Amino acid sequence: MEQPLKFRLSLLFLLLVLQSITSESKCSKTCDLALASYYIRPGTTLANISKVMQSNVVSKEEDILSYNTAITNIDAIQSDTRVNVPFPCDCINDEFLGHTFLYKLRLGDIYPSIAERTYTNLTTEEWMERVNSYPGTDLPVSAMVNVTVNCSCGSREVSKDYGLFITYPLSSKDTLESISKDTMIEAELLQRYNPGVNFSQGSGLVFIPGKDENGFYVPLPPSLGTAGISIGGLCMVLLLLLCIYVRYFRMKNGEEKSKLSPDDSMTPSTKDVDKDTNGDTGSRYIWLDKSPEFSYEELANATDNFSLAKKIGQGGFGEVYYGELRGQKIAIKKMKMQATREFLSELKVLTSVHHRNLVHLIGYCVEGFLFLVYEYMENGNLNQHLHNSEKEPITLSTRMKIALDVARGLEYIHDHSIPVYIHRDIKSDNILLNENFTGKVADFGLTKLTDAASSADNTDHVAGTFGYMPPENAYGRISRKIDVYAFGVVLYELISAKAAVIKIDKTEFELKSLEIKTNESIDEYKSLVALFDEVMDQTGDPIEGLRKLVDPRLGYNYSIDSISKMAKLAKACINRDPKQRPKMRDLVVSLMKLNYTIDDESRTGSAELSLAVEHDSN
Repeated sequence: MEQPLKFRLSLLFLLLVLQSITSESKCSKTCDLALASYYIRPGTTLANISKVMQSNVVSKEEDILSYNTAITNIDAIQSDTRVNVPFPCDCINDEFLGHTFLYKLRLGDIYPSIAERTYTNLTTEEWMERVNSYPGTDLPVSAMVNVTVNCSCGSREVSKDYGLFITYPLSSKDTLESISKDTMIEAELLQRYNPGVNFSQGSGLVFIPGKDENGFYVPLPPSLGTAGISIGGLCMVLLLLLCIYVRYFRMKNGEEKSKLSPDDSMTPSTKDVDKDTNGDTGSRYIWLDKSPEFSYEELANATDNFSLAKKIGQGGFGEVYYGELRGQKIAIKKMKMQATREFLSELKVLTSVHHRNLVHLIGYCVEGFLFLVYEYMENGNLNQHLHNSEKEPITLSTRMKIALDVARGLEYIHDHSIPVYIHRDIKSDNILLNENFTGKVADFGLTKLTDAASSADNTDHVAGTFGYMPPENAYGRISRKIDVYAFGVVLYELISAKAAVIKIDKTEFELKSLEIKTNESIDEYKSLVALFDEVMDQTGDPIEGLRKLVDPRLGYNYSIDSISKMAKLAKACINRDPKQRPKMRDLVVSLMKLNYTIDDESRTGSAELSLAVEHDSN
């Protein structure tokens, strides 16, 4: 009787908790995040904005940068523009959606100036007076005041496609048509989100759909219950009820779910993907309906039955074919492995990872072979453009931009994706370029997939490519700093257009250890890292040595100062001690500054390029 009694008492307690959260709410909150459209006046910096807009989602400049990828230099933001600043969207006093910032008063501050200048009309003088006890005519210096900014989570009645919104202060330049053109959202839809608002009135707030840090519109989450019940609280209670029930049921019946043999392959259409028996929680993040499964017939039709004419590549993971499917250009990778349950669980997670600098995995097919379907990249891979003399040479400014793109993609999988990833095979072949030469990291997550398959087959898979692998790789030490090392090699490639491993033809080569001399031509290999080390480690100024390593196809169309700074970044990346290598987020900031000097040659050399390295073991 003891277990049933405990079960009933637990249920009673949770029902009481449920009752306490079902009170009527005047604001319906379906989101946790909003964006504020912050107007840039002359002299405004991201550092300033991050201070006045500080919250649990913004504490530094980089938190704002992730939502404004068009900004290439954090120290010189163009005035008379706007940046989107993320901030929490809360239910304030159970009455309306918004967030209250804390602002420290300075000499001369008054409510109108705080509202209009410091917070660029995101709030009003009236709101300031309403949420603060200080009279507007007597604001004590260094005191803290509340600044409340409204937000919106959208409306299911208007559209389910938008769940992240920008709080947008109207200006005299704005009209419904201009905002519709800038956002590429229909004017009628904008008006429905803001009923009765005149977009040409020159002041006031409107709420317009915004994009997340990956450049995608965020849909509303599925409706989870009746209005008036706190969705978060309800989910928590239901989850606890389920856990208690399952535990009680198992204890009562002494049953445990049987494990699936890792050798069993499966098709997603016939079996469910659960949390694997080894405790990997990656499948928690799967949205099953978001992972398209294609039929073999569709892929065969798209590639003329995988004809040789459609074959565009061959890699360690399999053959790659070009095709057109459902009106979209695609690249299909025919893998060399079977799909186990663990493999497909991880695969479903990968299809949900989106970033503008990652090659998107669109879907898959499991019929005979395993096929992965990717977005097609018109300009191939970086290796082809650097090492193929028949290709038009890419300019130094484009190379710098590609380096920044790759850094952003790696930063995302290292720090922001769910779950996070270590690529383990960064190289110029795995950096693809779209029609605008935007760089995208390819094959991220495939090493983890291959590890899963190798584990099932009881085989060993060694990740990485010779020339890009750091010294600790020989000891099986895996960390994010493996990718940082390989990225440094890619930076050297961008400078020199030389391969990661270079063959040196020598005659009269002496094998001193064996005291053998020969007049025959003997191949010797040297790493690109060693080649640059000879220049970077020499005493004195390495500039002349660097000039000899620069890709000759650049001619004189480059700044040796920018080359030197790029080489120093690479040198930091290939440090033998992983703890001394920078993090990718540090490299993103440094490359943004470097790109700015390239974009404005008149300022080349005037911007300091500093790299603050965080010492850790990641």
